[in-house]
Amino acid sequence: MPELPDITVYIDALEKRVLGLPVTGVRIASPAVLRTYDPPYDAPVGKEVTGLRRIGKRIVFEFPDELFLVIHLMIAGRLRWERPKAPIPKKVGLAAIDFDAGSLILTEQGTKRRAGIWLVRTEEALERLDPGGIEPLDATPEEFAAALRSQNRTLKRALTDPRIFSGIGNAYSDEILWEARMSPVKRTGQLTDDEVTRLHEAVVRSMEEWIARLREEVGDGWPTKVTAFRDDMAVHGKFKEPCPRCGAPIQRIVYSENEANYCPGCQTEGRILADRSLSRILKDDWPKTLEELEEG
Repeated sequence: MPELPDITVYIDALEKRVLGLPVTGVRIASPAVLRTYDPPYDAPVGKEVTGLRRIGKRIVFEFPDELFLVIHLMIAGRLRWERPKAPIPKKVGLAAIDFDAGSLILTEQGTKRRAGIWLVRTEEALERLDPGGIEPLDATPEEFAAALRSQNRTLKRALTDPRIFSGIGNAYSDEILWEARMSPVKRTGQLTDDEVTRLHEAVVRSMEEWIARLREEVGDGWPTKVTAFRDDMAVHGKFKEPCPRCGAPIQRIVYSENEANYCPGCQTEGRILADRSLSRILKDDWPKTLEELEEG
């Protein structure tokens, strides 16, 4: 699932291409992608894009008169920038937003159609699409600590809960916890003040570093390699590979549609997290589906 760094780079690329331009057309190939019906899907036609922003893992297009178009890519949704009025690809194509300079095409791999488009009027209506988590890069240490301790959750669950933190998902939460040297199943209620500070610093350091990496990778081009699995990640997607810090083989926890990757040498004092008590923790704390995770 594209997360805070990926969405940030998408918005960077969109600002360079469509900010200030009028929408010349909206084409829908899969009606299931539309999650609202009023305003109609073609309401942006003829209106200029006045701004772009991120709400959690959602991309928001701003138009005059408080009209907003919101895209949530979910797991397999991706955006392509193609020539003007380029055809929407069969099988994977969901929709296109046309401009004189090019066409933004929404695609989604796989058979499950999770990606969605919303059109809403007024800031108040837009706020209802916001799960409510704080922005991890804007929060003060005190705000971060209050959000983290608002519920007694495992660290993995707390970091990925959109009602607690905005934009952090499965992949980057693994990297953050590795950076902080913390177990994914440690409870927020067990953290000392020093550990909360360490985690906050790891969140900021990891997110800023990954945003910088992706921006350098994309440059003035279009983000074409939006993926949850990157070669230079430390633990996410690295099951059985050596930890780049201590050399221990990376381990993983799989529960329903969710997965956590961690280093037992750096994060769990050499313990492998696989026993009955762990299963009880996950059943109590981790969502069973990715939709449940996103909806909180």
